[in-house]
Amino acid sequence: FFKQKTAYEISTRDWSSDVCSSDLYTGLFMAFASLFVDWSSRLSGVLMGFTPPDWLRHELEDKAVLCVNHVLGQEPAALARLQRQKGRCIQLDWRGLHVQWCITPAGLFERARLPQETDLRLHVQQEKPWDVLQTLAQGEKPPMRVEGDVMLAADINWLVDHVHWDVEEDVSRFIGDAAAHHLMRFIQRLTPALREFVAR
Repeated sequence: FFKQKTAYEISTRDWSSDVCSSDLYTGLFMAFASLFVDWSSRLSGVLMGFTPPDWLRHELEDKAVLCVNHVLGQEPAALARLQRQKGRCIQLDWRGLHVQWCITPAGLFERARLPQETDLRLHVQQEKPWDVLQTLAQGEKPPMRVEGDVMLAADINWLVDHVHWDVEEDVSRFIGDAAAHHLMRFIQRLTPALREFVAR
């Protein structure tokens, strides 16, 4: 039962109390963002032809694993789900990149140091980096094809839908509760403007 295979498609607090001031920040953000439309298009073309060296890819993977494990460590339900999948390996394929993460007995992830037999493979179907960023900025999942163990796929999908990073809590450890609250409210006001911009 646990080795059943499948393949399917997956579709897709205020910086200041002055509202006018927040609207001004939003307007300035949109004005500056519009200047980078052509630049971002050119950058996307450059990224399409760029393949990072192995040392840089491994360093970025390790940082990503630390970040993900930090978030998972605050969610006992998430750890419990992954603990029952210990030893399994997940591979993410995007363009020419292949990333393998294994699940530890503690219910966390670690980068596979050597190629492993894959239990679950995720193929991101959007090729352009800018398209992926647009999808994520709109709060959606990039279209991907999933192959592998059904139960593992269900647990990973649950994590994506239910585990969220409490950014304000982490930021408050460095700048205090009040400042973190105001910063996050300001960012929340900018988010709709950013989504409107990337949707163009």
